[in-house]
Amino acid sequence: MLWLWITLGVVAFLLIGGIAFMLWKTLPIAKNVYFNNLVRTSPDKWGWVCSAPDNEEQLAMWNAGIAWADTKMDKMTEVETENEGLHLYGQYFDFGNKKRCVIILAGRCECHKYSYYFAMPYEKIGCNVLVIDARAHGKSDGKYNTIGVGESRDLRAWIKLLEERFGMQEIYFHTICVGTSSALLLMTSPDCPESVKGLVTEGPYISFRETFRQHMIVDKRPVYPVLDMVMLNIKKYCGTDVYKTAPIKIIDKLHQRVLFIFGEEDVFSIPPRSRELFAKCGSKDKHIVWFKKGCHSHLRLNNTEGYDRAIADFMNNDSE
Repeated sequence: MLWLWITLGVVAFLLIGGIAFMLWKTLPIAKNVYFNNLVRTSPDKWGWVCSAPDNEEQLAMWNAGIAWADTKMDKMTEVETENEGLHLYGQYFDFGNKKRCVIILAGRCECHKYSYYFAMPYEKIGCNVLVIDARAHGKSDGKYNTIGVGESRDLRAWIKLLEERFGMQEIYFHTICVGTSSALLLMTSPDCPESVKGLVTEGPYISFRETFRQHMIVDKRPVYPVLDMVMLNIKKYCGTDVYKTAPIKIIDKLHQRVLFIFGEEDVFSIPPRSRELFAKCGSKDKHIVWFKKGCHSHLRLNNTEGYDRAIADFMNNDSE
């Protein structure tokens, strides 16, 4: 009997020691991953530059957007607002609509200039456009990407500006990836402004943990336990609980119009999860479009005509 207890003690010691050693080795790795991906550690990080110049498609989208904007400067007004002590920067393009504007919310690491590329289909249908530097990006203040939580509160300031300065009465969001979290958190809140009428979302994920896990797999990084340690760092440094604020947890409360745009080749917002998100969406006016070609956030580049037509059909069929 004594030998049994001794054996169990040794096994327990080894297990506890092994776990402690693993944590000692992985905690710094997780913190480094967090700060590299979600914290603005220098003033020039996430600035007015292409986030992935070595990616041929990303660079093509960036250059096309810049070229488009260069011909629209007579329609553009630089705008600024403030929220929670943070100065926020954006650009408003007036395409002649007296009441409707779309706010484009780009993905992680992207400034307002990246959003030019997604403004093109809205100009075609005469919808005004606001592109913004999210907090901690471009010319806007801030240190942390809060996975949509702080950013959703910033949207209230932008909406107030659009209503009071430009007379906008109908506001839509066009979101890419993490930008969808910002829009959903605002749109599903009890006090969402009445002027918010709908959402066009490309490649939304069911949760940030899920998409970050996919990124780690694609990048061939060790997933566990680093993944959940990164999620804990998000909670520690910026206060966001990625489990409670996950789109899949709140999208059943969405009642505004929504168009989902998904890609069969998306490895970050994978198709089975995308279908799950659409199915759980609570809106009675929801639509879905699938494209066979194009990676995450690059669907318009590979399907320009179909992408723009889907947006035009959705926006022009608003029954309100």
